[in-house]
Amino acid sequence: MRIFLVAWLLSFFASVAGADDGRGIAPLQMLPAPPFTAVLSNDILFLDDAPSIETFLTGLDGQPPDWTAVYGSGHHDPGHDDRLFALNRERDAGRAGNPSLLRRIAFRWSGELSQFDPETRGFSVALGPVFTSTGWGQVRFKPDDLPGELKVIPPEGALEGLQRELSAGKVVELAVIIIGKLVPEESIVYDFSHDQEGLGLIMPFVRVEEIRYVLVPQG
Repeated sequence: MRIFLVAWLLSFFASVAGADDGRGIAPLQMLPAPPFTAVLSNDILFLDDAPSIETFLTGLDGQPPDWTAVYGSGHHDPGHDDRLFALNRERDAGRAGNPSLLRRIAFRWSGELSQFDPETRGFSVALGPVFTSTGWGQVRFKPDDLPGELKVIPPEGALEGLQRELSAGKVVELAVIIIGKLVPEESIVYDFSHDQEGLGLIMPFVRVEEIRYVLVPQG
């Protein structure tokens, strides 16, 4: 399924910075195969699967919520919103001062090459979220202060081939690795999925520091 979400739609998925500052422009890194940790320094914790995410959440909040109790009879339950609000306030207070709030972390969103910019010899990047099913619920990381301009600069040796693929109507997918730290004042938001009744949704908010674009050749 195509993930084309052009720049003006990104506000539905993240808080977009008011002015471009260059953080969203980066070279294309090409890996022969995953893991994506190859593009990260050792001090960055990469949260890209259920076990790593669950361990991180346990260090922050101890244990998963009792989603059944919070959900009650559903969205029309008179106490539903109050219970969800209380859960978030309780969790916010409980993780105050936790050293994991200061840890540099990284997560992955999905990207596609979009329009070519002759001036920078780079491509705009269309971006979409990744959802991970865990024992805590469904997790979707949300970037805070995401740059308004997302652009990837491929190496000269790869530029013509990528242009040919796009001209032929092919979709060129990227892994977009977003690096930063949790937003201290509201680091994790607990909610419910809008697509599946009663499914807990956990949204860690990460203030963006760096972005890496990675292309893994398809076999």
